[in-house]
Amino acid sequence: MSALFSFAILRPWWLLAIPVILVLALRAAWRSAPLGDWAKAVDPGLMAFLETRGAVLGGRRQANLAAAIAAGIVAVALTGPAIERPDAATFRNLDATVVVIDLSRSVAEGGHLKEVRQIADSVAQAAGTRSVAVVVYAGDAYLAAPPTTDRDALSLVLFALDGDTVPDRGTHPERGLAIARRTLEEAGVIAGDVVLVTDGDGIGDAALREATAIRTKGWHLHAVFVPATKALPDGSPKPDRTALDRVTGAGNGVTVDLDRPAALLDIVGASTAQHLAAGGYTVLAFADLGRWLILLALFPALVLFRRSA
Repeated sequence: MSALFSFAILRPWWLLAIPVILVLALRAAWRSAPLGDWAKAVDPGLMAFLETRGAVLGGRRQANLAAAIAAGIVAVALTGPAIERPDAATFRNLDATVVVIDLSRSVAEGGHLKEVRQIADSVAQAAGTRSVAVVVYAGDAYLAAPPTTDRDALSLVLFALDGDTVPDRGTHPERGLAIARRTLEEAGVIAGDVVLVTDGDGIGDAALREATAIRTKGWHLHAVFVPATKALPDGSPKPDRTALDRVTGAGNGVTVDLDRPAALLDIVGASTAQHLAAGGYTVLAFADLGRWLILLALFPALVLFRRSA
């Protein structure tokens, strides 16, 4: 689907048929003989006799032109021109975002904890009126904030996070992703985004399986890569951007850097109608005008039924 403001073309591949139909129809309109193929099917002598008796009435090229116009209108209708429904915002319960934040030692003590809280808040703000939930993890994972549209309450939760929020040592992103997936499932979300904020530590086969499960549901797993600027404690793993790219690839999402989140915020900030349309639920988000264009095609088609046609 391609969209411009509140207007959209739901089946843009049908645009390819429009020039083909018009060229073929116009060619028939200007090159066809007045009698069409009757001149080939009837004996020339008999045709000449019928003409002298006034029994032959030639057709008009305008009929073929009318057929070309009708076919062109039908092709435009098949592209699915649509406008966003005015009540699309009421479907916000079907479109939600879950922010999964890594609070393990490598992130909490890596020098970017403040920026991590800020980017999580930016994602929540970009989501607009849609529900946003927050999951935190380290050695284990917890639902810090259930899905809510109260941004003030969510901001209080986010800016209270620190290295002691999750008492369990270690890094298990798959547990955070599992809670995010269950949260979306329990809410009955159709179009969902999961945003993983981490340095890439701990991502293995289990996390990849969770990412695949998220993609299978029709949702997207994105990530914000958090680098380390301070000397990490002994034994702390180093940031792993490659592992993070693998998990977002499995989750059909994008990975952005902590200091360049614009691409992610644009995706999360897309309208509810766009999210539902991308998930195959265009009927909830857009009113297809194609059926009315089909009715318009009937007017030039009426010309074909005139006796003189």
